[in-house]
Amino acid sequence: MKSEKIRVPQGLGVGQVAERSGVAISTLHFYEEEGLIESWRNGGNHRRYSRDVLRRIAVIRVAQRAGVPLKEIAGALKTLPQGRTPNAKDWARLSAVWKAELDARIEMLTRLRDELSGCIGCGCLSLKACPLRNPGDQMGTGGSGPVLLSGGDGR
Repeated sequence: MKSEKIRVPQGLGVGQVAERSGVAISTLHFYEEEGLIESWRNGGNHRRYSRDVLRRIAVIRVAQRAGVPLKEIAGALKTLPQGRTPNAKDWARLSAVWKAELDARIEMLTRLRDELSGCIGCGCLSLKACPLRNPGDQMGTGGSGPVLLSGGDGR
């Protein structure tokens, strides 16, 4: 009777993942602590990663570049069955949500840019008329007095 060898997945070492993904080893460890990626330890107690971690890291990096906070990325990745790496369909769903948030952020920054020149000259002598700090006198609905100091603007 011929003995069969059991193949144990070797995985990628932390240095290999760092080199291939362009991410520092310390960042990989941080991602793991935050639950964004997973590894296992081999018999020599070396950290190992499955090859699909490279795609997962790419998704994380693209989302970060779009300004998505890591907590949101982690939450989105946790919605995937059994913590798998996002496929094209998953990416379409995740990126659609992030795209809407990015569009809102772009709109706000564009408005800020367009209204900034008027703000520079005003010296903020009138918070009632300031289109950046108090557009449409929204703070006036919070009553009189130090609305900004009491947190009446939601901050």
